[in-house]
Amino acid sequence: MPETTKKPVIARSETTKQSSNKPGSPRSARDDNTAKLDTSIFFNVDVKNHELLKLAYESYLAEGRQVGAKTLRRGEVRGGGRKPWRQKGTGRARFGSSRNPIWRGGGVVFGPLGNENYTKKIAKNTKKVALRQALTLANQAGKITVADFKFDGKVKTAVKFLTTQKIADKRRILLIVDTKTPEILRSTNNLPNVEVLSAKYLTVYHILNADAIVITSKSLETITDWLKPTVIARSETTKQSSNKPGSPRFARDDSKEDK
Repeated sequence: MPETTKKPVIARSETTKQSSNKPGSPRSARDDNTAKLDTSIFFNVDVKNHELLKLAYESYLAEGRQVGAKTLRRGEVRGGGRKPWRQKGTGRARFGSSRNPIWRGGGVVFGPLGNENYTKKIAKNTKKVALRQALTLANQAGKITVADFKFDGKVKTAVKFLTTQKIADKRRILLIVDTKTPEILRSTNNLPNVEVLSAKYLTVYHILNADAIVITSKSLETITDWLKPTVIARSETTKQSSNKPGSPRFARDDSKEDK
């Protein structure tokens, strides 16, 4: 009998395995809906410390803080208009009102007035750097997945998609979409561990708190255009003005030549 020829088996090299598991590239979806990523923009940022992330995180919490505590000063407490006793002759300390702060039922000194401002302002560029750092840390932890999905308003469709991505058992899942459609909201409203967020409202708070992040291709383009570092090109007029005899740079060059 003629010998059967076996098909050659192509072994997957170690370099190929390592390149697909590098922290610099987000894990793509298991279906064909993948996107080409520019990882140099915000997935490979050098995070030297977490001070900026802490500042952006606390700023988000401070923006949503409600001021509900309010105390009454001595002039706001009801009553106390009559002097408790006469000024002299009783042997007791002199008091002009029973609503003074050292009496029980009196006003409060240095208490909250209800108009406190707890907000912490951050510059736009600083906030963008913090977002790039947060996405870098999330990518290094393997939390980011790029995939396109189409929900029809049924919960089982969303559950099937999360099961396919093997993230259905995660405690906090963040779905970043370009626009929130009624179908997406109906499919995810009854899932307690899923939160849908528009790409233009992405914050450090949501990224750091999520255990798994799914980004669509359109929202990825929005985030890329938003967080792309702005490079200010130096015009020719600025270059020429810096080389004029009256500029400090020109004078510094002359001093070097004199030496």
